Amino acid sequence: MNFETLFSLAGVISLTGWLFLLFSPLFPKLSDRIAGVILPVFLSLIYFGLLIWPAHEKGGGFGTLADVMELFSYEQAALAGWVHFLAFDLFIGAWVCRTARMEGIRFWFVAPCLPLVFMFGPAGLLAFQAVRVCRNRLTPAPG
Repeated sequence: MNFETLFSLAGVISLTGWLFLLFSPLFPKLSDRIAGVILPVFLSLIYFGLLIWPAHEKGGGFGTLADVMELFSYEQAALAGWVHFLAFDLFIGAWVCRTARMEGIRFWFVAPCLPLVFMFGPAGLLAFQAVRVCRNRLTPAPG
């Protein structure tokens, strides 16, 4: 399987997970299982395969920004980095939905955070944390 095919496969897997998250209020347990566990694990297996597959190119590393830029100039390393993002962003998106449900946060407050998690990862996580803080400040304490 070539890298373009793996890139497309990883994208389809990720988007499938995000669709499950968007419809998670309808079937939360199934969404948690598929988008929160099964698909991130599958993406992680692709990532792991890219890490252990012998690369023809050598160079780059993580010591300096220049090393990282050189490392990601190789197709296999760039794909591994992309799949890494897809797996972790989907995992965090599922965590956001699950946490919101457990804390009684309405989905329509969470829904705008999901595209941010999908597209910008940490910015979406920050948006969800802001939703949580606002909800906790606006919700009176019991008793």
